[in-house]
Amino acid sequence: MPDLPTLLAFSVAALALIVIPGPSVLYIVARSLHQGRRAGLISALGVQTGGLVHVLAATLGVSALVLSSALLFSVLKWAGAAYLIVLGIRTLRAPTPDALTVTVPDAQPLTRIYRQGAVVNALNPKTALFFHRRRSGEVQALFLRLT
Repeated sequence: MPDLPTLLAFSVAALALIVIPGPSVLYIVARSLHQGRRAGLISALGVQTGGLVHVLAATLGVSALVLSSALLFSVLKWAGAAYLIVLGIRTLRAPTPDALTVTVPDAQPLTRIYRQGAVVNALNPKTALFFHRRRSGEVQALFLRLT
């Protein structure tokens, strides 16, 4: 079992990840507002699956490799940004209804929502840093310097 200072540092870092909305939280909120509770829950499940990618990467040492290479870290960071931009452009390019007409937007399939949630979190470098630091026993709020 970790000692008290390590446990407290981990708790503070985890709380900061929860309280400060990142791309994953914003994705879940957007899906929930657009398609309702079920889509929000499916997107949250996808985000958690993306988190499992980071746990596996930290366990296998891939996170250490990515975090030690400025180039690989930048590639991950920019890939995540590009993916979010693509999702935003798709949303903006969707046909807009007449201002006087009330229409229900087309619902995306739940499998797509799940997959998008997993990719959003898998491409989040802050999550990689968090799980890498947790695995190595050096739990610190280093992810804050990335913002």
